[in-house]
Amino acid sequence: ERGRSLSAAMPDHPKIFPRLVVAVVHVGENTGRLEESFSQLASYLENEQETRKRLKQATRYPSFVVITLVIAITLLNILVIPNFASMFASMNVELPLVTRMLLASSNFFIQYWWALILGVIASIVGVKYWLRTEPGQEKWDYWKTKVPAVGDIIERSLLARFCRSFSVMLNSGVPLTQALNLVSDALDNRYMGKRIIDMRRGVERGASLSKVSKVSNMFSPLVLQMISVGEETGSIDELLMEAAEYYEREVDYDLKNVLSKIEPILIGGVAILVGVLAMGIFLPMWSMME
Repeated sequence: ERGRSLSAAMPDHPKIFPRLVVAVVHVGENTGRLEESFSQLASYLENEQETRKRLKQATRYPSFVVITLVIAITLLNILVIPNFASMFASMNVELPLVTRMLLASSNFFIQYWWALILGVIASIVGVKYWLRTEPGQEKWDYWKTKVPAVGDIIERSLLARFCRSFSVMLNSGVPLTQALNLVSDALDNRYMGKRIIDMRRGVERGASLSKVSKVSNMFSPLVLQMISVGEETGSIDELLMEAAEYYEREVDYDLKNVLSKIEPILIGGVAILVGVLAMGIFLPMWSMME
């Protein structure tokens, strides 16, 4: 209402409108294709939201199991094992190594609970402080892509986001180097973002997009071929969109099967915990019966 353009007013609200959205709207205003720009952004954001929902859904069950195990171990050490400890002490039986380990763990929980709480709080504060630093955030984002069973899915979802957002940028008319800069922010991953900035620097030095993409070691051979063909034919935005759909199909397939990969690991962890507890409690009881 005061005469500013829409793209000039949007940056006043950075938490609502990311730089990628502002850039696409700005290009849409300058080219007279604002409605097309919003249509592209709507499609992009809907796909982003759907991918994030699927990732959260896939990690919800493992997270619940791990939290439950931590609570169970804490309760066993504080409430259950001390009762058995007093019984074993009254019987004066030589205890096996597993039982002694369980009793030592329980004693530590009971006597040094304050140290455990302080340690957890200090760890949370320390990790939060470390994540605010540039190297810490980059290292954390790198580790997320290397988590067993889930890291590969996270990496491919990031690559799908890169291809889709880069395609939207180029299709809207954003210059190549500026598009790479904006996409590095859109990924919300410092590790991947840094590699894309390296790609931008390579393009600024005169290298082709296909060459810097190959040097980055981020993409599969199929996608590298599509980028190379897109450069030659001048339809790189269309081929990047196809690459994004290819990655999204792979992510969708893996998300449907991720529980079949994680469940054996979780069941194995629970089995080991139950086995240790059973051996620690029943072996001394069998000795007492003998």
